[in-house]
Amino acid sequence: MRLGNLYKKAVATGIENDPRGKIFVLQELDRRKKEFNKLNPEERDSFDFESLENPYSDSRILVGDVDSEVITIFTGIDIDVGEILLADTLRARGKKIDLLLSHHPSGRALANLASVMQMQSDILSTYGVPINIAEGLMDGRIQEVERKLMPVNHTRAVDAARLLDLPFLCLHTPADNMVTTFLQRLFDTEKPYTLSDVLTLLKDIPEYKTAGRESFGPNILLGQGNRKAGKIFVDMTGGTEGSKEIFESLTRSGVNTIVGMHLSEDHRKEAEKNHLNVIIAGHISSDNIGLNLLLDEITQGFSYEILECSGFRRFSRFTAAQVE
Repeated sequence: MRLGNLYKKAVATGIENDPRGKIFVLQELDRRKKEFNKLNPEERDSFDFESLENPYSDSRILVGDVDSEVITIFTGIDIDVGEILLADTLRARGKKIDLLLSHHPSGRALANLASVMQMQSDILSTYGVPINIAEGLMDGRIQEVERKLMPVNHTRAVDAARLLDLPFLCLHTPADNMVTTFLQRLFDTEKPYTLSDVLTLLKDIPEYKTAGRESFGPNILLGQGNRKAGKIFVDMTGGTEGSKEIFESLTRSGVNTIVGMHLSEDHRKEAEKNHLNVIIAGHISSDNIGLNLLLDEITQGFSYEILECSGFRRFSRFTAAQVE
């Protein structure tokens, strides 16, 4: 499998599983192309050409030739300098490594993380939040994230991978789309009645079952087990945590329970103020599900090997790999 093909297939799979719907995403890409055609030569010089085909600016080939062959993938939730040195040590001991695959972004993909957050407004609108309110509330949060990322030395890991000649790929939103869609479909199909029923469904998933054994499994943050779950909103994609002011609009739109990866203390207080039930499924375990589902799709038909590191555990829905 060639690196370029793997990357393109990951983006395409992310689009197929985007909570906004494939048609919506393709329309957004078409609008972006029309806007690009209006740019003058000076503006085009600094334009991110990949954004014309890949709507997720937090997912990029950071180092490597698109034609390089990939069989052994060193895979982690985070790949930083330490993980890159570990990969190089394994290579020195004779282990062939063709690609570093990180879930969380690095390099220019990290610098542009805020760009994908606008998709949260579109997702919220599908749950009944007026788009003008969703966009208005998200604008401030997006600017806040942009300011926080400005001073970050985001090229450290990329520089290390380049110096050691290790191809490096990060797949963030495509994987988050996978877990969001997977869980939302699960709840929409099974229709859990209480929060305890939601937890039961989550704890039956291998990645969450493993997390539970390691003492950080899914739990109820706001609400009690016997409370009715009602309308469930899975909030796990769109860059990073959104606006804390959005909870009032979600309540008014009929959402009763949020299932998320994590929630800051300020966000928790706002959710509680608006009487929302909140279940925290788990950050790293949810990232594991998304990345596992994505790997299942993009590696079909190819011979490959996964080396687990940095919090990643491989569970394939296409094999008998399950937690007993």
